[in-house]
Amino acid sequence: MSVSVAVAGASGADAEARADLSEAFGCRFNEALVHQAVVAYLAGARQGSRAQKTRAEVRGGGRKPWRQKRTGRARAGSIRSPLWRGGGRAFAARPQNHAVKLNRKMYRGALRCIFSELIRQNRLQAISPSLLSLDAPKTRLLANVLASLGLPDALLVVRELDRNLALAVRNLPRVEACDVAGVNPVSLIRHEKVAITVDALAAVEARL
Repeated sequence: MSVSVAVAGASGADAEARADLSEAFGCRFNEALVHQAVVAYLAGARQGSRAQKTRAEVRGGGRKPWRQKRTGRARAGSIRSPLWRGGGRAFAARPQNHAVKLNRKMYRGALRCIFSELIRQNRLQAISPSLLSLDAPKTRLLANVLASLGLPDALLVVRELDRNLALAVRNLPRVEACDVAGVNPVSLIRHEKVAITVDALAAVEARL
């Protein structure tokens, strides 16, 4: 089954040119596989650096606060007990790795499913690389280009992310830019539209 997408030219209205894609962009949508890829990506993004101190790690508490008997108070062996204010935690948190294993073949299959569904829903827009080649790192220049394309909420995928585009996109709240290596399932699903340059689309097709 042949798959093609319209390519917007420098004017933003050239819909006659089309880019032919391989059968990898026409596969059936596998919701379970895409869900696994999203969970694995979000789990890998967790920092997992939470740490707390136990009663053995909190400073102080080497001396018994008071004698064991005949004080009228409860027995206490350390002021750093978890029962005391300023004491250690009974079940202290430790740094941990939240990564979920996902085979490379499954991850690529999930990306193929997402790209195929984007094409079926007309949410994937191929554009000329010159449209995202900005002369200066100005948000206004990029906003004008996106307005001409009708992309207020979009993920911009380029072959190589240059400095001008990276700085121009920062002040647009619903727009994100990445290179081919930074394409991930969460960003593809999050945005309403995905605008990808022709050279980046060929690079993505080669990786998948």
